[in-house]
Formats: sequence, C-alpha cells, structure tokens
Amino acid sequence: MSETVSITIPAVVPLYPVREIVAFPYMIFPLFLKDEELARFEEMLEDDQLVTLVRPRDEAAPGGIPPFFEVGTLCKVNQIQHLSEGGAKIVLEGVARVRVTEVVEFNHHLQGHCEPIHEFVERSMVSEALVQSLNALLKIALSYGRPLPEDVMKMIDLIDNPARLADLVALYVNLPLDEQQQLLETIDPLERLKKVYMHLTSEVQRLQVKGEVQAEVTKRVGKSQKEYLLREQMKQIQEELGEEDTRAAEMTDLRKKIDAAGMPSEVRKVADKELKRVERINPASPEYTVARTYLDYLAGMPWKNATRDNNDINKAEAVLDEDHYNLKKVKERILEYLAVRTLREKMKGPILCFVGPPGVGKTSLGKSIARALGRKFIRMSLGGMRDEAEIRGHRRTYIGALPGRIIQELYRCGTNNPVFMLDEVDKIGLDFRGDPASALLEVLDPEQNNTFTDHYLDVPFDLSNVMFITTANQLDPVPAALKDRMEVIRLSGYTDEEKEKIAVRYLVPREVEENGLAKNPPAFADEALFKIIRDYTREAGVRNLQRNIASVCRKVAKEITQGKPLRETITPAVVEEFLGPRTFFNEVASEKDRVGVVTGLAWTETGGDIIFVEATRMKGKGELILTGSLGDVMKESARAALSFVRANGAEWGVGETAFADTDIHIHVPAGAIPKDGPSAGITMVIAIVSLLSVRPARRDVAMTGEISLTGRVLAIGGLKEKVLAARRAGVKTVVAPARNRENLEDIPDDVKGEIAFVFVDDVREAVQVVLQPV
Repeated sequence: MSETVSITIPAVVPLYPVREIVAFPYMIFPLFLKDEELARFEEMLEDDQLVTLVRPRDEAAPGGIPPFFEVGTLCKVNQIQHLSEGGAKIVLEGVARVRVTEVVEFNHHLQGHCEPIHEFVERSMVSEALVQSLNALLKIALSYGRPLPEDVMKMIDLIDNPARLADLVALYVNLPLDEQQQLLETIDPLERLKKVYMHLTSEVQRLQVKGEVQAEVTKRVGKSQKEYLLREQMKQIQEELGEEDTRAAEMTDLRKKIDAAGMPSEVRKVADKELKRVERINPASPEYTVARTYLDYLAGMPWKNATRDNNDINKAEAVLDEDHYNLKKVKERILEYLAVRTLREKMKGPILCFVGPPGVGKTSLGKSIARALGRKFIRMSLGGMRDEAEIRGHRRTYIGALPGRIIQELYRCGTNNPVFMLDEVDKIGLDFRGDPASALLEVLDPEQNNTFTDHYLDVPFDLSNVMFITTANQLDPVPAALKDRMEVIRLSGYTDEEKEKIAVRYLVPREVEENGLAKNPPAFADEALFKIIRDYTREAGVRNLQRNIASVCRKVAKEITQGKPLRETITPAVVEEFLGPRTFFNEVASEKDRVGVVTGLAWTETGGDIIFVEATRMKGKGELILTGSLGDVMKESARAALSFVRANGAEWGVGETAFADTDIHIHVPAGAIPKDGPSAGITMVIAIVSLLSVRPARRDVAMTGEISLTGRVLAIGGLKEKVLAARRAGVKTVVAPARNRENLEDIPDDVKGEIAFVFVDDVREAVQVVLQPV
C-alpha cells in the first residue's frame, strides 16, 4: 500500500549552490557563511524565507551560469546567527525535493524554476523488513563505535516512513557526496531504502574488520607500551645508579666480534641468523641469555687464530734437553715433526700417546713440547670421566647447556693449534651417560677431526691443527679402536744413574728454591742422592725421590730457623739422620739360595718389580694350592707349569711317585697386592723343579717368560722395566725369552754392563742356569 505526499511551492525560488553538503528533506542542518557570502544570501531571500540548495556539476557551461544537478532540496531558513569572529551560522530545514527545470539570473542572483517532486509513502512487508533490518544494522554500527547523536537514534526508532528513514540514515552514515546525490535523486522510497541498506551493510562489514584489526593492534600496542614503560623505568633506574643502557652497544660489539672472528661461510650464516634473532628477543627473557652465550662462543672460537711455530730445530732440541733428561725417542719424534712442519706448512697434527709408569715425566713432557714448538699448552684430565657430554657437549635445548671440554679449552686458549694433552686416557669410565672413549674416536682421528662437531656449537670446527698428546700408565684398558688412532711412545723407568742426574739438574734446585734455601743452598753429595734412590725409594719414576729431597730441605730449613749451624753438604749420614732408617732392602743380596724359592720379574703400571715364587709340598691328595692374590691367567700358568714338570720330571730325577699323595702349594708373597699375567710361568716351573729335585735356586738370578706345555719360552713385554727392577734389587743375571733379544737395545749401556743376560728358547735351558747342581 502507498500514499502520495503533495506540497505547494512558489514557481520561482532563489537558488544557492553548495558543494560540501547534500541537503535532504525534513533535516535540520547548519550552513556557515562568510560576511560577503552572507550579504548576498540575505539579498536573495524573499519574505517567505525559502531557498533551493543544489549542487553544481564539475563541468563548465557556456553563458556564465554553471550547470547544476536537476534535483535539489527546497529549504526554509529558520535562523541567522551572526558570529563574534565574523560571518554567520544559517540554520536550514529541508522542506521537499524539487526538480530545477531552469536557472536564470535576476538582480545578480540565481533563481530557479522548480517543480515539486511528489513522494509517496510505501507501506508493505518488504518495507517493514527493510526498516527493521536497517535499525538492527544501525545498532551494530553503533556497537562498533559509529557515533550517532542520541536524539537521532530516538528519531530513527520513531520514524515509520521508509522514505524519511532512508534520508535520515543516508545523512548520518557519512556516504560520499556523489552517492548522497544519487539517493536524493531516487524518488522511489523502497529503492532508496534498499540502497541505504546496501551502503550500511558494507559500512558494518568494514567496521567489523576495522574493529578486529583495532583489537589486535590495541593488544599489541598495549604489550609494546607495557614493555616500553618497563624499559623506560629500567633506563631511569640505570641512570639513577650511574649505569647506561648497553643493549645497542652490546649488539654492535657482538657484530664486530663476529666480523673479526674469520668464521667459515657456513658458520657465518648461522651466526648472522642467530644475531638477528637475538636482536628481536627481549633482554629480560631467559632465551636471550641462552642465545647470547651461544653467540659469544661462536665469536670467541679461534677459527683463524694460530700461533707461529718455532721452526728452529736446534733451539727446540735445546728446550727439550733443558727440561728433561734422556727420553731420546720422544725428543726425536718431536724434532721429526718440526722438520716435516718446516718443509710442508700445511700438515695434520700428530696424535701421540705416552705410555709409562707414574712419575717418569709424561705430563711435564707435554709442557716442554709446547714450549719447544712455541705453542700454547692445554691439559685435560680424563681420569674418572664417565659422561660423553664432557667431550661433545650438551644440546642447546637443555637448560644450562655448555660446550664439551675440547671446545671450552680451545675457546679459553684462543688459538687453534695448541698442544692439547689428554691425561690418563686409560682411566676413562663407562656408565649410562655414554662412553667418553668412543666420543674421543673422532677427536683423535686426523682424518675426521677437521670437521669435529660439538653438540652445543652444532657447527664443524677444524681440530687438525691441534697436536694431541695422550698419556696412560698401561694400554690394556684403552679400547682397540682408540688405541689404533694413536702413535704409542713408551717411556720406561729411569736407572739409578739417570735418577741421580735428574735430581742434580732439576729436583734439588727446585726443592731448594721452594723451601726457602735459595740464599744458602745446601749441596747434595752424589753418595747422598744414591742413598735416597736405593734405600728410600723403589720406583720407576722420580716422584718419591722428589718428596724425600723435599723432606731433607724442609729439615734443613727448620734447623736454620732454630739458629743451628747450616748444613753445607748433605751426606749419606745426614740423609739417614733426617729420613730415618732405610725403607727398602736388597732382598736378593741379603738372602741365601734356597730350595723352592725362585726370583721372578714382573711388570706393573708403576714400573718393573721383582717377585718371589715359593713352592712347598705336603702330604695330601695331589692337589695344587695357589695363594698370593693371583689372577686367572697367573693361576693357569701355575697349572701349566705343574703339568709340564709332571710330564718331564724324569729329566731332573723327579719320578711319578713324587706327586703321589702330595699337595703342592705355590705362594707369591705380598699377598695383599693382586698379581696377574703369564710371564711368571718360567719362574713357577723352576720353583717346582727346585722343590721336587731338592736343588737350591740362585737368588741373584731373576727370570721372566711365558711357557707352553711343551716347555717353549714365549716372548713377554716390559723387558726394560723388569731389568731395571732387577738391577735395583741387586740381581746379577736375568733369564729372558730368546724372542726378546731385540729389546736389549732399549736397555742403557751401564745396566748391561752390570747384569748378565741369558736368552733361552726352552725352559730346560733356564733350569740349568738357575738351579745349582746336586
């Protein structure tokens, strides 16, 4: 249903062009004019105070009168209010839509022939639905922050005329002027309502998107503002405390370090990526500290830093001789390395393994090698290490992660070619945390360690320039794969003469200095030093010798502080006075030849030593009794020895009846000390033969060798250490396997001059040498 609304207007109405607004019927709106515009406006008004507002078109027209849109709004002037600052505010009220059919100029003013546009009121279900939807959209727009005056909202709720509602909504939703003009020219109220509804729908969608964006922005800005305020507060606190915000300076300094580190290209990419990430992290975040520490390690690693090697072989030899006495093999190997290094600049560092008893100078030799080469020295103890991460480091995903000891020590050292000593490689442990020895396989392999990857750094680092030196007391506990990667150099014990020279050159001056006797140094007589070596120490190295010399020096210092006369010379009598009764005796020289007691030679991780094998018999059931903390291998040697004697006893006058109803007991004294190994086999054979044939064994003859059931004497190891132990004990003759004859070259000439060597292939030959005739 529709009804027509009719109005009556004058035929000619003053025409006033406006560009900034589009006037709608029934709307009240202000118009601001300057003084000159106000004068013209007041002149053209007539008594009825009506004026038609119309928008001019953009294009020009001939004749001087600008073209206008056909449809305008007839308005009534309600009020003219003059403003104090000049000009006036005109309050207008829209009356009706009009169509301007002709524009003329009269008394310098524009007038228009206007025809009223008869509007009709549409009332239908469609119009009602559109009105309700429009109201709902307006409220949604209002919820998203679209400001509408309260009286406008009340007016919208009260309006039931769709045409008037469309005009009112179009005015307050800020449509573009061209679209407002199109709505003004739309006569059909239902069509006009549809256009306003479409415009408002688009506006609501835009407001929704804008609201979501604004909410996210507000959230982020709120967080940023909070961080900004906290940083400003922190900055203020730092300023009050006299500190400065060093974040930017730290990042600049870190970038300079990365630039100067000389990293390989693939490592540099990782560092740059991590640096960009650090710059975005809040310094208060725990992640910042983790990333910063990682970058510090990357930038601080000696990627290109290396010390210059001392290629003067004569000077290097002088340094080695100055620090250590003898040790010819080790010194020759180092000088060979220097010679090759001189001829070929780029070469892989050797992997050396010093094997020898404690106290022979393995660790101190590493320091001397570093000094001779002109390199820095790093020492790392592997004794008791059980965690693989000690070598390879931890993943950075763990809290408190750190690089492995290899990378940490190189980081502290600052060069990529130090002498790196891995001490006590034979004492690495193994448990659920991994096997450190297996982790060393890559470190100690010249073919692999040029791309060693620590779990923490997670980038390859070149270890091929590092000179690795490992030390061990014995090689048996070292895994075969690790042993295969190292060049083994054995360091045997020292002779008494070598110990005396070491004491004169190194130990006595050091202890005199450390015990405050430098101003009045006492002189140690050679006989006094030999007495300490032979009567108060029995070792392969010189540690106990140093302790005893230190003890003598301390007692001299005590006498000086008590005002007693200075002991200018330390004699054997003074040594006995200071150190008390002798600790070790010459077992061989002090004992007589006895039946069933034979002198043997053994090798331990502390060097060579002599052992005594004692055999006795008693009535029994033909059993073999073994005591003395013997290991499984040594027990098997004893059984093999008994079997050989039973099978070949007739050669020495021992019949089968000697074993009937008889138990044989073999004992190795010092029962609290575990003993093992096959090299005592020959000693046990001779002890049993001596017992059963009742022939005394010469105590000044010591022997070593493994036996077979046929009587063959097999080769053994550690001959030099055993011979030195025999000399210390006063042995005059050493019986050894013939296959060890080549090892005689390792034994010092002065020792060979004091001891006679008998090399045998068969145990029967040894029996003739050791046992006295009946």
